[in-house]
Amino acid sequence: MATDRRTSLDTHKATNVTFVPGHVSRNKRAQVIGQRGGFRGCCVWFTGLSGAGKTTLCFALEEYLCSRGIPSYSLDGDNIRTGLNKNLGFSPTDREENIRRISEVAKLFADGGIVVLTSFISPYTRDREKARKLHEDAGLKFFEIFVDTPIEVCEHRDVKGLYKKARAGIIKGFTGIDSSYEPPDRPDLVVKAGEWEVDNCVQRIITLLADNDVVPYSSSNGVLELFVPEGRVEAARREASSLPKLTITKLDTQWLQVLSEGWATPLKGFMREREFLQCQHFGCLLDSGTFNFSIPIVLPVSKLDKERLEGEDAFTLVYEGRELAIFKSPEFYVHRKEERCCRQWGTCNKGHPYIKMVYESGDWLVGGDVQVLERIVWNDGLDAYRKTPRELRQECLRKGADAVFAFQLRNPIHNGHALLMQDTHQMLLEHGYTRPVLLLHPLGGWTKADDVPLATRIKQHHAVLEEGVLDPGSTVLAIFPSPMMYAGPTEVQWHCRARMVAGANYYIVGRDPAGMPRPDSKEDLYEPTHGKKVLQMAPGLTQLEIVPFKVAAYNKQLQKMDFYNPEKPQDYEFISGTKMRGLARSGKSPPDGFMAPKAWKVLSDYYQSISKQETQI
Repeated sequence: MATDRRTSLDTHKATNVTFVPGHVSRNKRAQVIGQRGGFRGCCVWFTGLSGAGKTTLCFALEEYLCSRGIPSYSLDGDNIRTGLNKNLGFSPTDREENIRRISEVAKLFADGGIVVLTSFISPYTRDREKARKLHEDAGLKFFEIFVDTPIEVCEHRDVKGLYKKARAGIIKGFTGIDSSYEPPDRPDLVVKAGEWEVDNCVQRIITLLADNDVVPYSSSNGVLELFVPEGRVEAARREASSLPKLTITKLDTQWLQVLSEGWATPLKGFMREREFLQCQHFGCLLDSGTFNFSIPIVLPVSKLDKERLEGEDAFTLVYEGRELAIFKSPEFYVHRKEERCCRQWGTCNKGHPYIKMVYESGDWLVGGDVQVLERIVWNDGLDAYRKTPRELRQECLRKGADAVFAFQLRNPIHNGHALLMQDTHQMLLEHGYTRPVLLLHPLGGWTKADDVPLATRIKQHHAVLEEGVLDPGSTVLAIFPSPMMYAGPTEVQWHCRARMVAGANYYIVGRDPAGMPRPDSKEDLYEPTHGKKVLQMAPGLTQLEIVPFKVAAYNKQLQKMDFYNPEKPQDYEFISGTKMRGLARSGKSPPDGFMAPKAWKVLSDYYQSISKQETQI
């Protein structure tokens, strides 16, 4: 850092210039910049001592916003002084000119629809006030963020060694040592970067921007739960008891659970027609920004129920005699079943089990906000595994996770699956993470009749952990409450984005995810590699890195599951699900190394019990 001096500046002022407005409006520019609609241009001005954490927060916020399709750009103090302001020193006059220039540049970025982030000590109140006025006079929002880190912490960090030089008298005019810093009197936000984690600080800034309509709510890491606040539950119960009732199915209740726990953030209830159309035609929700949402979450009703409830402001959802939720401001619209199925599944073949349920459901759909009275439980001995997104985030934090990778499954785990999870864990360590945590997340809603039941799968997964095939210390086993739709690449986007809500930042995608054979043949309904390819292109999932499934097979030479080497096909045996089920039913064991022995016994016991029941029938 240079000593106090006045840099020679050209003080001649231009007099023969006239401001000429452009022809492209801010709204028009906003339509072609970024993935999220609406003009976002503003300035987020970080101020604080050297070493306070301004640059760290600035770059973290930039990365966060850009990963969510919101254009952002960081203007860092040191970087600017290597170019635009390289002829300026650190005298009071030069400092003032430094901030004046960067204020003008920031205004241009903001006017272009960019969320511009400036990271400058900017020690003087008057200079920061001028920067604010410059933006606000141009109709642009300006947010002053005070990175309030004590000088003792900054000096202890001293990443650049500047405090040490300033204390030794090598650097003169150093802010906080022999040059004053004027803290903001009324900043828009104070962040304690010396006490709080970076992610905590970033989320507070995102909340500020969301509260001021700069970014959509869906850009935050927030989870939108739909439970009635604790203090209003009794009043809500009384209201629910007084309202007309709508009896819903078990499948509807599973979707209600998904909504209530926040998996479907930012939905506030079952989809209204506008949301349904956006989902069906664009695979996204668009009203709060572009938010990936590939599958409709809808509530079918009969014509009789529609006629009975139409005109009501609210009614109560009931399952098996239990009042579960209040349904507010209902909107009824036609359930176009054939069109829905063709768009969601690419077929309307009623031999597909979920499509069959769609055709058997009501001819109308009703959308509206829901207020859920209490957490939905099933009393099947597995409710402890049904952790909400917020609970999963906390559980991963308790395990010290600096990365979370999710693996969705609806089948038992064999050592090929485990190999991929182990490989992903190692990859994350090589990328510099120190504590990657696996979210082992079997689907727990409706599945077709020939799938292994949830209770058996959970027992089998526990056996895999008990045998040390997967590390229990770095694994969270929980149930994802969503029903299974077998909708291939369309559905796998839902599986992925739901885990993103739960805090995952890596997602392992398998071969033919959410797929099944064609109802009228044994051919795959969907091309097996399309799920992976679609996820890597899908809008609204850019903050998650996709880990493609490597093909694993039983290596006869090594006598264990191994990644398939196409140059040595003779060394490998592919053990199909049909063959695995046949071995289990007959009480035979698979080749050593295919599945953990305890885990195989769980599976074998289940299939033999089925065989016994079939024999008795």
